[in-house]
Amino acid sequence: MSKILMPIEWAVFWIMVQFHKVLSFVMDPNSGWTWILSIVGLTVLVRILILPLFAKQIRASRAMQIAGPELRAVQQKYKGKTDPESRQAMTQETMEVYRKHGASPVSSCLPLLIQMPIFFGLFRALFYTLPEHSPGGKSYGETFGGMTPELAKSASTSTIFSNTTIADSFLSGTIETKLITGIIIALMCAVTFLTQKELTMKNLPPSALEGPAANMQKIMLYVLPFIYIITGPGMPLGVLIYWLTTNVWSFGQQWWMIRNNPTPGSDAEKVRHERINEKRAKKGLEPLDFRPAKVEKPVEEQQIRVQPKRYEKGRRLSDEEMLERARRQRAEAQAKRRAQNPGGSSAAGRKGSGKKKSSAKKRNRR
Repeated sequence: MSKILMPIEWAVFWIMVQFHKVLSFVMDPNSGWTWILSIVGLTVLVRILILPLFAKQIRASRAMQIAGPELRAVQQKYKGKTDPESRQAMTQETMEVYRKHGASPVSSCLPLLIQMPIFFGLFRALFYTLPEHSPGGKSYGETFGGMTPELAKSASTSTIFSNTTIADSFLSGTIETKLITGIIIALMCAVTFLTQKELTMKNLPPSALEGPAANMQKIMLYVLPFIYIITGPGMPLGVLIYWLTTNVWSFGQQWWMIRNNPTPGSDAEKVRHERINEKRAKKGLEPLDFRPAKVEKPVEEQQIRVQPKRYEKGRRLSDEEMLERARRQRAEAQAKRRAQNPGGSSAAGRKGSGKKKSSAKKRNRR
């Protein structure tokens, strides 16, 4: 595992050193705050680099929300069927729904999958590699990822407040360290809970608030903070700073996205429409109607029934003559109706006449 993460540790140290050099122009190079801000800079750089993946994640998440009802219909269709043919057909229909909407369950996890190696690389860099390259360590005197012996000594001994370094943790630190890391863990839990509940859930359409995916979202509201409480005390302060910074970034990113481009049909979209109309009202403009336009189905013209006469001028008509006469009379009646109702109000007239006939029938029955 250490050999796999070594290139990531090297890159983490190199980026931290570059930010440390820049911050040293305006801050004390041997201050713990300088190293903490270097970790913040590392986090911001990583989040900027994965912005395209975040955009892809948003598109994939919305496609999954739209495809949700169809996916549930497929699951319901094959519910209780365990034979190989049914399982294969269910898989094929599910993949067809994914292709139809351009959805991908993996795309929504890409930002997290990219960040996990960086997170573990930073953990190993602060928990193992930094002490090894600090005075008294087995690798002291060597340069690793731009971290010279002097910088390694500065990073391992520089403190914030009185005696807390970026490599200290809740379990191994002093009372001051426990207090600082405890506050950071509490902030991490609060930011994550707010991101999930106040932003993500409000950005879901009604169809996505039901089913297994919605239940998983509700479970994650409490599972993620619980994970922080369990794993946070064993993490170095620098890793907790990285974790808190990326959570705050996610909150701000989600807030901006939901404010400006909410999911269609969600509560967030309604709030955005109200905000737009409030701004228009202040400018003296009429409010916009964001309701989707109703598609009216074309009303088919009712057929005109013509009762043909069998005799004309005392002569009995043949069947062909009766049919031709009926067609001619029907065409004349339809032309007369169109001339009387050029605006297409024939449907309303038929409805009105139908109501009159039904009311007349009721009166006759009485």
